[in-house]
Amino acid sequence: MTYCVGMRLNRGLVFMSDTRTNAGVDNFASTRKMFHWCVPGERAITVMTAGNLATTQAMISLLEERFKASEDRDPSILTQPTMFQVARLVGATLKEVIAYSAPSGPDSADQFSASVIVGGQIKGGQPTIFLVYPEGNFIEISEETPFFQIGEAKYGKPILVRAYDAEMPFEDVLKLLLVSFDSTVKSNLSVGLPFDVHVYEEEAFHCDRTHRIEQDDPVYNEIASKWGDALKTAFDLLPDYKV
Repeated sequence: MTYCVGMRLNRGLVFMSDTRTNAGVDNFASTRKMFHWCVPGERAITVMTAGNLATTQAMISLLEERFKASEDRDPSILTQPTMFQVARLVGATLKEVIAYSAPSGPDSADQFSASVIVGGQIKGGQPTIFLVYPEGNFIEISEETPFFQIGEAKYGKPILVRAYDAEMPFEDVLKLLLVSFDSTVKSNLSVGLPFDVHVYEEEAFHCDRTHRIEQDDPVYNEIASKWGDALKTAFDLLPDYKV
C-alpha cells in the first residue's frame, strides 16, 4: 500500500509520499515513489505513484528512457509545452504499461492497476497538479479540490480537510502533512517511513527542495507525540453527552 499527497498553495506546491512496500505483515521493504524531472529556469515536474509496483516502475522507466534516449524515442516529458500535455503523456504511458502487462480478460487489468499524481510548473504556465487514473484519463486540481491523495487516503484526509488553508506557509503545511501521514501510519501497517518531501515555490523551476524523513527524525517524532497529547487534551475539554 502507499500514501501520497500533492497539495497546491498560493505560494506553490508541496508533495509527500511514503516509501513502504510489502508482501505481508512480516515482510516490509522500502522503495522510492516520488520522482523528479527538472530543467533549471524552464520546468520542474514531480511524479508520485501508487498501486502495482511492477506497473509503476515500468511507467517511470519508460518516461526516463524516452527523455534520455535519442530523438526518435519521443515523446519526452521534457519536451511537452504545458503541464496538461505532461499529464496526457503520463496517462498514456500508464495506460500503455497496464495494457502490455495484463493478460486477456475483463478483470485482469485490475491486478496491474496504478494511479499517479503529477505536478509542477513549465515556464509560461501556472504551477498545478493532476491526478491520473489507471485508464489514462486525469483531473486537475482546483480551488474546490486543492489537494490530491493516492493510496491509503482515508485515515489522513480528515486533518487535511479541516486545517488546509491556501495561505499557509510551507512550514505549516509540512506540519499538517506530517500529522496526516502519522495518522495513516498508526492506522495501517502497509504505510510507513521514510517519507519523501518536495517543496516547490512558484517560478522556482528547480527540484532542489527535497528531503527524506527517516524513522528517527526528531522533529517528526515530536510532532507525532505532541499531536497525540493535543488530541487527548481536546477530547477531555469536550462536553459530556448524557442520555
